Amino acid sequence: MKHNYEGLSKSEVEESRKNFGPNNLSPHEIESFWDKLLKNFKNPIIIMLNVALVAIFILSLFNLTAWYEAFAIAIAVALATLISTFSEFKNENSFQKLQEEAARIENNVFREGHLSKVLVGDIVKGDFVLLQSGDKIPADGKLIGGEIKVNQASLTGESEGVQKIKIPDDHVSDTPDLASSYYLFRGAVVEDGEAVMLVETVGDDSFYGKLSRELSLSEDRLSPLQVKLADLTGFISKFGYMAAIIIAVTYMFEKAVISNDFDSDKVLIYFTDWEIFIPDMVDAIVLSIIIVVAAIPEGLPTMIAIVLSLNMRKLLQEKVLVRKLLGIETAGSLNILFTDKTGTITKGKLEPKLFISGNITAYSKYASIPESLRALLSLSILENSSSYISDEGEVIGGNVSERALISFINKEDFDNVAKLQVELKQKILFNSQRKFSASQIVAGTSINGILKDSHITLVKGAPEIILAQCDRYFDENGNISELQVMDKLISEIDSLADTGIRLIALSISGEPIKEDESLPRNGTLVGIVGISDEIRKESAWSIEEVKRAGIQVVMITGDRKGTAAAIADEVGLLDDKKDIILVSSELNRHTDDELKKMLPDLRVIARALPTDKSRLVRISKSLGKVVGMTGDGVNDSPALKQADVGFAMGSGSEVSKEAGDIVILDDNIHSISNAIRYGRTIFKSIRKFIVFQLTINVAAVSTVFIGPLIGINFPLTIIQLLWINIIMDTLGAIAFGGEPALIRYMDEPPIDRKENILTKYMNSSILTGGIFIMAFSLFFLISEPFKVLFVRNGVPDASVHITAFFNLFIFMIILNGFNVRTEKLNLLDHIEENKSFIAVIGLIFVLQIFFTYIGGEVLRTTPLEIGEWTIVFGLSLLIIPVDLLRKLIWRYFAKSSESL
Repeated sequence: MKHNYEGLSKSEVEESRKNFGPNNLSPHEIESFWDKLLKNFKNPIIIMLNVALVAIFILSLFNLTAWYEAFAIAIAVALATLISTFSEFKNENSFQKLQEEAARIENNVFREGHLSKVLVGDIVKGDFVLLQSGDKIPADGKLIGGEIKVNQASLTGESEGVQKIKIPDDHVSDTPDLASSYYLFRGAVVEDGEAVMLVETVGDDSFYGKLSRELSLSEDRLSPLQVKLADLTGFISKFGYMAAIIIAVTYMFEKAVISNDFDSDKVLIYFTDWEIFIPDMVDAIVLSIIIVVAAIPEGLPTMIAIVLSLNMRKLLQEKVLVRKLLGIETAGSLNILFTDKTGTITKGKLEPKLFISGNITAYSKYASIPESLRALLSLSILENSSSYISDEGEVIGGNVSERALISFINKEDFDNVAKLQVELKQKILFNSQRKFSASQIVAGTSINGILKDSHITLVKGAPEIILAQCDRYFDENGNISELQVMDKLISEIDSLADTGIRLIALSISGEPIKEDESLPRNGTLVGIVGISDEIRKESAWSIEEVKRAGIQVVMITGDRKGTAAAIADEVGLLDDKKDIILVSSELNRHTDDELKKMLPDLRVIARALPTDKSRLVRISKSLGKVVGMTGDGVNDSPALKQADVGFAMGSGSEVSKEAGDIVILDDNIHSISNAIRYGRTIFKSIRKFIVFQLTINVAAVSTVFIGPLIGINFPLTIIQLLWINIIMDTLGAIAFGGEPALIRYMDEPPIDRKENILTKYMNSSILTGGIFIMAFSLFFLISEPFKVLFVRNGVPDASVHITAFFNLFIFMIILNGFNVRTEKLNLLDHIEENKSFIAVIGLIFVLQIFFTYIGGEVLRTTPLEIGEWTIVFGLSLLIIPVDLLRKLIWRYFAKSSESL
């Protein structure tokens, strides 16, 4: 189709933008930092800490507790909420910016007599926009040329396509509305056809712009992992509250009953002696508050935000853009992947390899085709295409096959076809259901006497469709001859298809295009063009990697069965005699129950229709599978939405990107493999942090709980526990958030998305580490041999000993991070790939030592000498062999090794 639109000049574009504004939509209002901060203060955990703050503050007014304890809780609350708020706010903004950077949409616009690609935001009122199948309409305007079918679901909620036609010259201007056949609206998607729109309304003034103020495009729902973490946090918090009550009751029982030898008279005296009872009651309250502070895992709810924030840039470097957080989480659980062939397994850069005429003469170069036949071929390609050549020589518009065909034509024949003065009368655009396109034309100049002032229809499409309507062909001189070698021609086509060549047949019919858009009959074959799409060198091992990860891979393609089988075999999809290849027609002859039985052996769907994808997703999900689906076209959108993870291609239509959860920016199956690997890595990183955090909680709660039972009322103070939480929560999340995405994760089976967030392996690590840290720390605190190691002026010093105890507790927690980060016995496994872990662990050590020297009465510390630091650090190393022993025992008893 030829379009002759001059379009706006540069000065006119600037003038229009100045008068009517840009085409950018005002950004959606997102939750501000202060709104988030206020919401976080309403978090039940923070409310509980605030209750503790008020209690301690009131007690401090009566000199029953130190004032700085209330101050410390206030600082902890402020830091916890500020860090959480900042992490969430930064993550959301980074997420938004990454999506904006990667989803910049371009449209084909006529300007200064040329067809150019222009960003949506740069389109102005008065622009002439060329719209083709898959395009998202960038502004409101009227249709001034062509005819298209659009989907206005984003505006009306109705998924039924609406036909739009050229506005009549004598049409009386009225107020545009969605029901009009002449007007187009921003946000609608072109399903079929080709047209030119004159832009009339841009930006916020467009219909979509007005609607968008009321739309919320952000995902408010929690992902399954966030729900699991919230549930885990709630469970632990309840445990903390129960433990707080139990410790308070136990403490008071010990003071009132046990200490009074169970004598009822002494117990009565105890409760009436306010000077004894009140201080003990205050201690019980303080102990219960300490338990709550120790038990509450403040860092868990924000862990996902921190980990995703740290991995977002890494994923983008791997050409993976996460549109929905749910997608990358679920990617680690995939167990079946339906993938396109073109551009995903292959490079998507189709190149013409040969031309076969009706007498089965093959030409490997365009220039070697006889001139008369070449003239018909160039006409058939150029005048029956949705692609165009820009002034820079770039082929734009149309699908990859059309762009490949146009690249076959030399410049001289471009000019020769232009001289024919062809006028397009009617057109049928290609789609995957028709499998052909047609253009009815008339020209003022003839080629071999067939064009002059006559209507003919140029047809191109799948060979089996086109050849069925041809009984003649054009010979090397451009003359029409009987097609007598059909069987041999079909055999040659099949042989070429078996080598992976895609074949497109071209014919010319004397019949006009009918209203039902059926295939014109009585065609004369021009010839068949063979085009190839080189397989990506990384496809074979990427598919092998995905299969090794326990994921079934099914290739879906519009190619012939022979072509599809050849490519599937080359990339390693076919490795068993039981493997099944189905053509779409065969697929649709089977019932759903039959397909459910065949699904485990299904490897290839050839000549696929978009509806096949949706059906396969539905059947797979009914079997409990976690389904991944790739897509790039408008018709792929339903399947992308239905799949558990929709992988939209970066080069695909905007509507498919919106339907997908993840955008694969380079269309490469290797990037899909990377997305799966990162999905597993992120899940593992979160689990590692959970083990690290809960080990601290178990150690802290049990130490505070058991301490009073063995005569140590406050082994850890409120401020010390707050200090532990502050440095371990956020810094721990950063340390584990940078874990590398290891290839070995792809040797493991898919993560069951219904699996409990805590595994038996994790529980063994948490309990072993937590109990050992508690037991050894308390043993260190009550043991005389340890007490005499910490002396001042020749005698044991209790303040130095309690400082050493506090640092021993902290150091064991820190070193346990090395145990947690790998299930291997080699604790330094791939540690060089997580430099943030090393930096964070080093920083925590430095901070702990620094605050030991300046903590004084507030942190209950006193400076230690070099020898004393050596003893503390040496003893803290015991946590490493203890956990190594646990790992060895686990390996011995757990035959099917369950790991992080």
